[in-house]
Amino acid sequence: MTQVSIIVPVLNEEAAIDRAASRLCRDFPDCELIVVDGGSTDKTAELAAAHATVITSERGRAKQMNEGARHASGDILWFVHADAVIDPDALDQIRAALTDPAVVGGGLTLRFDRRTPALNYLAWTSNARARRLHHIFGDQAMFIRRTVFDELGGFPHLAIMEDLEMSRRLHRRGPLRLLPATSTASSRRLTAHGTWRMIAFMQYLKLLYFAGVDPEAIRARYAAGPRLFPKRTPAVPRTGRP
Repeated sequence: MTQVSIIVPVLNEEAAIDRAASRLCRDFPDCELIVVDGGSTDKTAELAAAHATVITSERGRAKQMNEGARHASGDILWFVHADAVIDPDALDQIRAALTDPAVVGGGLTLRFDRRTPALNYLAWTSNARARRLHHIFGDQAMFIRRTVFDELGGFPHLAIMEDLEMSRRLHRRGPLRLLPATSTASSRRLTAHGTWRMIAFMQYLKLLYFAGVDPEAIRARYAAGPRLFPKRTPAVPRTGRP
């Protein structure tokens, strides 16, 4: 059987990592499990070590996933978020999809841990986008053939949108597959800010990226949240003579 390495980038995921890692071990016992810690200040690394190989990395999802891939031994690299719940059928479907040598990777069908009209809409549009535009995001548990990952040099070193850019590069290299197995993502950030507002905000951020705005500026805008006018640091009054 083709060896699969599951790579989980984390940062201060103390509340989720023990449950997530133990579930991945239970459902995919023949996979290599690597947790990449980006400098957590809580017990994330300690809790993960009970279930997985834990390595440290510079902070940043792209850097962490690339570092995990560097330590992985699998022919298939599977990138999973710590707060996602993965359908146990996913592994067999990934292996089946990659029996076609032309297929370079893909992702899982997205759903959310809550059902509301807004979340259902977001899941539907995300899956439709993955099928038609081949844009696969991290919450869809992207998997990549190792040889292709290495040929592309791993995830691009971007502050944000590294998953979008990686899926675009992969699609230029070969077909991607969206599998019926589900990745159930956490809705915590979406619901905290208002789901419809977050949907509009994320589309705005993608437009900025496609317009060529610096990814670091987009990351800072994302971190500020979907406020119409983000708070700015007050100017320090000037003292002394001009």
